[in-house]
Amino acid sequence: MKYYLYVLKNYFVISGRASRREYWMFILFNIIFATCTIIIDKIIGSRITIRTGFTLPYGYVYLTYVILLLIPGTTVSVRRLHDVGKSGWMILISFIPIIGAIWLIILYLKDGDFHENKYGKNPKNVFIPELNSESLQ
Repeated sequence: MKYYLYVLKNYFVISGRASRREYWMFILFNIIFATCTIIIDKIIGSRITIRTGFTLPYGYVYLTYVILLLIPGTTVSVRRLHDVGKSGWMILISFIPIIGAIWLIILYLKDGDFHENKYGKNPKNVFIPELNSESLQ
């Protein structure tokens, strides 16, 4: 949870690097909370209907959550790419059908550069008080 909150605190920060753990813990909690918003939409009966009469399978709570998390999700993805030594613009490779998404997932799974790269120091070696387990007690 601390990684999720750390990403939210750094809402607009694209500089620096994000470790694998920071990225994947954010993704995990994002999936959990998104699922909760879908369940809330189902309970309250919220659905989005488009003019043509087509009804989307989710409602306004989920849509609001997705819109609010679009920027921090993108920024943590860019910082994760920085950790493996790639430009944040590499996120655009996801627009290539199938192959782009697979390549991006491989980059997200790859261990970051051990030493300092042009995007900053290795996040595993940098002291961040918000992520230090001792500061949370």
